[in-house]
Amino acid sequence: MAETLPSRIVIFDGLCNLCEFSVNFIPERDSSGRFTFTPAQSPLGRKLLDRDHLHAEQVTTVVLIKDGKAFTKSAAALAIAEKLDCFRNLLYLFAIIPQPPRDPACDLTEKNRYLLCGKKERCMIPDQKLQNRFPEKETSVL
Repeated sequence: MAETLPSRIVIFDGLCNLCEFSVNFIPERDSSGRFTFTPAQSPLGRKLLDRDHLHAEQVTTVVLIKDGKAFTKSAAALAIAEKLDCFRNLLYLFAIIPQPPRDPACDLTEKNRYLLCGKKERCMIPDQKLQNRFPEKETSVL
């Protein structure tokens, strides 16, 4: 029997310290457990990215797969912020700004993320409290 995927999966660069910060930041403000995570370098991450014609090597920020649809850059950040327990209304106010002016700020951060925050040699391994948020299983629903 095919497994179903969680409705909100955050795909992130598992080598990026900034992305790891995001993976730790989101669950602390997601008391309902809406978000799950997978590194872009994982089999599940690669399958989801390939399905949406994105490539793991090009993932320079988080990608949100929400109900089967991929969100990138500021659209991903805002869709995540919308569901967080705190700052939701403040962060989501940025949604009134059209996407074209929002994305250059994301591009600048993405371009310099390793310089600003560093890079790991190995992909992030979730700690005990985050492991249940990583559905790292091969799935046949893709």
